[in-house]
Amino acid sequence: MALLTPFAFSATNVQDLDWAKKGIEIAAYQLEQTAGKIKSLTDTIAFPRSAQAGQLKLVNAEDWTSGFFPGSLWYAYELTGNKKLAKEARVYTNKLANIQYFKANHDVGFMMYCSYGNALRLVPEKGDKEILINTAKSLSTRFSPKVGLIKSWDHEPKWKYPVIIDNMMNLELLFEASKMSKDKSFEKIAVSHADLTMKNHFRPDMSSYHVLGYDPANGSILTKGTHQGFSDESAWSRGQGWGLYSYTYCFRETNNPKYLERAKAIAAYIMNHPNTPTDLIPYWDYNAPKIPNEPRDASAGALIASGLLELSTLTKDKKYFEYAEKMLKALSGPNYLAKKGENNGFVLMHSVGSIPGKFEVDTPLNYADYYYLEAMVRYLKIKDVNVASLK
Repeated sequence: MALLTPFAFSATNVQDLDWAKKGIEIAAYQLEQTAGKIKSLTDTIAFPRSAQAGQLKLVNAEDWTSGFFPGSLWYAYELTGNKKLAKEARVYTNKLANIQYFKANHDVGFMMYCSYGNALRLVPEKGDKEILINTAKSLSTRFSPKVGLIKSWDHEPKWKYPVIIDNMMNLELLFEASKMSKDKSFEKIAVSHADLTMKNHFRPDMSSYHVLGYDPANGSILTKGTHQGFSDESAWSRGQGWGLYSYTYCFRETNNPKYLERAKAIAAYIMNHPNTPTDLIPYWDYNAPKIPNEPRDASAGALIASGLLELSTLTKDKKYFEYAEKMLKALSGPNYLAKKGENNGFVLMHSVGSIPGKFEVDTPLNYADYYYLEAMVRYLKIKDVNVASLK
């Protein structure tokens, strides 16, 4: 969510951005229609997550994906200025208020920073800061000084103290809460988690494991694996995106060059991988055995594009921007962008939740939409384009 500085681009011809205009127009329409449809269905299980058997799948506030729909509404508002979208975004954001006290897993960063974080940035209301600080306090209860990391789940007997690469994404909340509250304990937890994840989660080629199991008594590593990937030693594509995105913002927040070097190394792994298809939208796992006959993951593509766009501004290296631009144009094309009124109200098609778990395979996902719209916001800011000119 950082403010991005533009490169020294020549004046952009608005006609060259017709693809972006179309993506924004479809996203705004889909999100506004879905928000209205859900209101007539339920007030408790109110968050669209994916499609299942051709039907809209709704989840409650405690689902790890609950913050992405209100976050998408906020980004759509930012991209269009449509106050109806801001109104809906606030309604769905406020449905998450009780999550500030939720301590059952690490996902509160996704739930609350994507929703309340964007609300605070765009249309703040009294209490938003306090809610985010309380959420950071809840997340901090999952940190063990003995291990030095935030525990991801409690309900998995397979691991005594599981830590997944996704967990890195929740550190942005801690960094922000530290600044808002002047409480440095949040930042210290974030740095400890980032450092040990950097030390333990990555292979020599800079690909990442998905989940490590630690001994809670002394912090020693018991297991390394890739729970949602093809195999324990494979590179699950969304996991690589989590790492790229998170170490990029760790550098932004700390100015520690080791985080920037790690983000660049992960980017190099992604950008130079021989199994990357020509449109750059990755297969669900870089080592999936039947490539090219494997499902693509638009959620990984959107996430990577957004991360690369921020990395481009921190390095002033246009190769990251140009790679992300190509990804964003592909996602905005007919192979991934839904038509109005279709795709169960989601923006992007063809994402993958978990192939090993046999759920949400080749389906729309709310976090694909979220990172697509975030990438679009970042792209236009870097290009120094006033979104009003796209109308």
